[in-house]
Amino acid sequence: MNFDLSEDEEMLKALAERFVADNYDIERRRSFLAEPHGFSAANWALLGELGLIAAAFDEQAGGMALDATGIATIFEALGRGLVVEPLIENVLLAGRLFAATARGVLRDGWLPGLLTGERRIAFAHAETKARGGHLWIETRADAAGRIDGGKAYVPAGAGCDGYVVSARTAGSPDTADGLGLYFVPAGAAGLSIDEWRMADGSTAASLDFAQVAAERLDGGVSDVAGIEPIADLARSAEALGIMERIFAETTDYLRTRRQFGSALADFQAIQHRMVAQYAAIEQSRGLLNQALVNHGGEGFEHAVRGLRAFIAPASIELGHEMIQFHGGMGVTDELAIGHGHKRLLVLSRWPDDPETALDRFAGIAA
Repeated sequence: MNFDLSEDEEMLKALAERFVADNYDIERRRSFLAEPHGFSAANWALLGELGLIAAAFDEQAGGMALDATGIATIFEALGRGLVVEPLIENVLLAGRLFAATARGVLRDGWLPGLLTGERRIAFAHAETKARGGHLWIETRADAAGRIDGGKAYVPAGAGCDGYVVSARTAGSPDTADGLGLYFVPAGAAGLSIDEWRMADGSTAASLDFAQVAAERLDGGVSDVAGIEPIADLARSAEALGIMERIFAETTDYLRTRRQFGSALADFQAIQHRMVAQYAAIEQSRGLLNQALVNHGGEGFEHAVRGLRAFIAPASIELGHEMIQFHGGMGVTDELAIGHGHKRLLVLSRWPDDPETALDRFAGIAA
């Protein structure tokens, strides 16, 4: 197979790498996480100027209609840089979902700002009782489009300008029948937003709706199902980039840190453990490539599920090993190892845990 990047993909990869080189080190990453919404507003604006936000959208929406290879290439580079800006949740998932389902004045009024990064939206879908990959939506919308209910987990939902919300007009909480998508501006009357921090320091929000006026979007569960595999691919590519970063930094550390008169890298037991983790990285890349060559075909979603089922637990094990080789300082905020592991922890458990990811791949979870 030919995995050479196209000219546009090479350009976007270079842009992503240049963005990381110019704007990121561990000290600045800590400062970005400490900002109110868990990332740098200046960096977000810069990503818009560079076209990395718009690139993820379809051409008819004003984007570059990147295929799976382009998306994976960008997010692997951003993962290697430990970038905290929430492109996956706000752009790949919520932004693309809005572009695919919004119509008329609503679309025309919001889409240009989403493409430039001047506006940011999140997808409010997961609820408290949803577990193990099972659909459970209690939030309801009446005939007039007023929403009642709550969304407990909205990653990157803090400080957003609006939300794409799943709600039902009919049916029981565990069925897809009667489900629809609605758009709610952040300042809507009756909407309460509670912001909180996730394990990696990024922000999320919990939303409560009390007769909140919303605009019905032209879509439903099928549109969500069509976009989720790309978001999961991006999450896996980001995880692979992080794995490569912390593995490389640990390799350098083992070559320089000396114990009992020898570099740690000289000890055979450590070499064997590092080889096992190198193999996990290469297996992850192989599964990513398998997903990429299936893009556009019937096997793409299944390949992405297999990739996620492998990389979710493998990334956590790799993080544990890299931390152990560094000792106590591996978990501190002074090193990329701790930062990377915390991000891998969130990526491995959102939107579902590794066991559920495996069940999805096996076909025994929705």
